[in-house]
Amino acid sequence: MAINIPRGTQDILPGVVEDWQFVEQKMRDICKRYNYSEIRTPVFEQTELFQRGVGETTDIVQKEMYTFEDRGGRSMTLRPEGTAPTVRSFVENKMYGEPTQPVKLFYIGPMFRYERPQAGRWRQFVQFGIEALGSNDPAVDAEVIALAMDVYKELGLKRLKLIINSLGDLESRKNHREALINHFKPRIEEFCSDCQNRLDKNPMRILDCKKDREHELMNTAPSILDYLNDESRVFFEKVKSYLTQMGIQYEVDPKLVRGLDYYNHTAFEIMSDAEGFGAITTLSGGGRYNGLAQEIGGPDTPGIGFALSIERLLLALKAENISLPIEKGLDCYLVALGEAAKGKTTSLLYELRKAGFTADKDYQDKKLKGQFKTADRLQAKFVAVLGDDELTNNIINVKNMLTGSQEEVQLQNFVEYLLERS
Repeated sequence: MAINIPRGTQDILPGVVEDWQFVEQKMRDICKRYNYSEIRTPVFEQTELFQRGVGETTDIVQKEMYTFEDRGGRSMTLRPEGTAPTVRSFVENKMYGEPTQPVKLFYIGPMFRYERPQAGRWRQFVQFGIEALGSNDPAVDAEVIALAMDVYKELGLKRLKLIINSLGDLESRKNHREALINHFKPRIEEFCSDCQNRLDKNPMRILDCKKDREHELMNTAPSILDYLNDESRVFFEKVKSYLTQMGIQYEVDPKLVRGLDYYNHTAFEIMSDAEGFGAITTLSGGGRYNGLAQEIGGPDTPGIGFALSIERLLLALKAENISLPIEKGLDCYLVALGEAAKGKTTSLLYELRKAGFTADKDYQDKKLKGQFKTADRLQAKFVAVLGDDELTNNIINVKNMLTGSQEEVQLQNFVEYLLERS
């Protein structure tokens, strides 16, 4: 019986993985420019971290987590998102005591959610995210949004739409919460069971419901923007002002609700309206979470971040017919004819690689024609042919596959010859 890959996962094969490597390097380069440093956290954490950090009323915690009991009887969970583990590490390693604040971190790694697989949504997916911890300055919010937009724009995406909202501070959210309860409670039985459970626990999450999004009460629900106190309103105006100064276009959507419980103040999503991208248009999202560090046992520390799925990013690139500038092919392929020549190409290959060239040779005893076919398949720029006669005369025949020209080169000058033409 064949053993197949688990449902909702994928093998990323050669020919495709190069796209992943390119976008990941782009993310690392942009983060370096913005002075964000990489952090790597465990793939699994204590389940309580996500219950307290992500929120017990979220779909992630209630329905999507891969949770197991270890041999010590402890409940562990494969990480479904990257913010809570990053903040846990920030607290545990006392990064709040570092002299330079805010602490600016980024991560790239696999996350796990048990959900129905569909285009761009996998049970194991790779997430890139950033977190800035330790500042209440709204300029940091604008910086985080700018970094997110830069990732997409520098990869060539154009069909982008930035949506922002303010969820307000605790006082604003409390007043809005009461208004939402009063709005939905008289007809809550018309909503799904999840919404009914959220009414008292976190009524704002009702606005994020996919099942009841067309219900008439959704369109008339109280707007959080009407309940912002002066402090929250001023904060939001500053964020918008900074975005405008940077030339970043945005739309304000008072119905935007992030799916995690720890958000307050700024919330945002970046969407693609490219034809063929799919019904789910969200590329990434993020926001401010000023109470998360305290919730998991640390000092009260402000924070803001965002995360994106690399799978969905690649889908967006495909929808806009964007080909990444991946450098393909070998610098040189060595063709050996005769036993003595085969031995010599082994050391020549090593010298080429030490000099920085991408190079390879035949390992299947193919004839001359077969070796040239392999070189062609590998898109080699140069093919160097060494036979026993050439070895006796201390030369090697080098063919430029782009021009078709061919030269005899002294063996001792072979590497230098390629260096001059690279």
